Amino acid sequence: MNRKTFGLRLLGAVCALGLSWPLASMAADEAPDAFIKRVAVETLDAVKADKSLKNGDVAKIMQLVDGKLVQHINFRRMTALATGPSWRKATPEQQKRLQEEFKLLLVRTYAGALSQVSDQTIEVKPVRGEIDEKNLVIRTEVKGRGDPIQLDYRLEKTPGEGAGWLIYDLNVMGIWLIENYKSQFTKEINTGGLDGLINSLAERNKSNNKKS
Repeated sequence: MNRKTFGLRLLGAVCALGLSWPLASMAADEAPDAFIKRVAVETLDAVKADKSLKNGDVAKIMQLVDGKLVQHINFRRMTALATGPSWRKATPEQQKRLQEEFKLLLVRTYAGALSQVSDQTIEVKPVRGEIDEKNLVIRTEVKGRGDPIQLDYRLEKTPGEGAGWLIYDLNVMGIWLIENYKSQFTKEINTGGLDGLINSLAERNKSNNKKS
């Protein structure tokens, strides 16, 4: 497996599988780079320690995503950005189904990435310039065998009581997750509208389910 292929699989794994993130809300004053360091290390440690996760057990992955990961990723914003302008035209039910199918697609598509995790470690780069609480990029490198792999996180800070950082996009070696899916979603919407996109995602998930 080449470096880029592994990097893309790792992108999916980190995005879809924050498997050991604690249920308690993180401290509102936690620095964004410290937040990323904590969850990245805990994720890799959990994968290394659990054979069923490394083997891509989809049922267990979904259970952990629903129980522990959702509070740390803004799936709604992620889905809205990937869908583009059509998101604002969608009904609440369409938005709900899009978000559910997109989340399931991410989990099922990248379940096999867990088998690629072995001795990797994460190095978090210092934050550059002032902290933008609506659009902050934390840069990291995944180090193991071969050259380091660039893995960046785009964060936003939620307001009010219990405020904390949320991940809404990731980048591996110059490829942002949202931009990658946005081009695919746009084609589906242009062909069959929002319902066409929802149905296409649902069919892909059913197909992936049969293979797992």
